[in-house]
Amino acid sequence: MTATVREALLKLEAHERECVVRMESIDAKFTNIEKHLDEGALKFKKSEMMLWGMYPLIIGLFLIDKGIV
Repeated sequence: MTATVREALLKLEAHERECVVRMESIDAKFTNIEKHLDEGALKFKKSEMMLWGMYPLIIGLFLIDKGIV
């Protein structure tokens, strides 16, 4: 092999190593984002359940106020 081919292979191998490090960093960031989205979904679900729980209370108080119950 000539020196130019060796240099090209060395540069290619270095580039591949850098890409692996970069992809690991990107994967870690995506994992972190997914974790935050999952936590937000749980909080949203809890808020949604609390809201649905208020509807019977509001309807009940309305019926009591009108003397229906």
